[in-house]
Amino acid sequence: MASGRGRTHVLLTGSPGVGKTTLCRKIYEVLKDKGIKVQGFYTEEVRNSQKGSRVGFDVVTLDGQRGPLARTKGAGQTARARALPSVGNYLVDIKSFEQLALPTIKLNLDKSKVTEDGGAVVIVDEVGKMELFSQSFISSVRELFSLQQATILATVPLTKQRPILFVDELKNRKDVTLIEVTRNTRDELVSEIVQLIEESLVNK
Repeated sequence: MASGRGRTHVLLTGSPGVGKTTLCRKIYEVLKDKGIKVQGFYTEEVRNSQKGSRVGFDVVTLDGQRGPLARTKGAGQTARARALPSVGNYLVDIKSFEQLALPTIKLNLDKSKVTEDGGAVVIVDEVGKMELFSQSFISSVRELFSLQQATILATVPLTKQRPILFVDELKNRKDVTLIEVTRNTRDELVSEIVQLIEESLVNK
């Protein structure tokens, strides 16, 4: 892994299903156990309880709220649902996503949201095609990355074949450490990323 010395934020990338969200959740638990306050959200697969097939994705906030991000296209859906933007076979519920996710990435610089040294950790899982249908999300993420007090752990898709301009914008920031997650490295990365985040907080 490339050294993150002097960097502020960590971006995780990797193939779909490699474990980026699981890695974020493990890092969150370690930070929480250390008494470091963290805010943000992650996305989670939703599966049919009988067939086990994937039927969509939910937004899950770190304080336990949950709501739909996307659901598979199907018969009997309302006109509103059919009008939603889509990625592959999934319809993206922008309104639900914004209601849940946006408040979690607004940095509230009061004592309840920052560490004793003035830094705040925010998890953004993920910055991908579905989430980027929301212009408000793009604006909020840009603003978040511009705040000196923020230390961000975010996940982004691999974009080697099909570039996503905003994702590439984040990857190319000088204050970002970009780490590719693989099945072989995802477990050992926990302690390394926690160390990067702690170093960032100390330097705030």
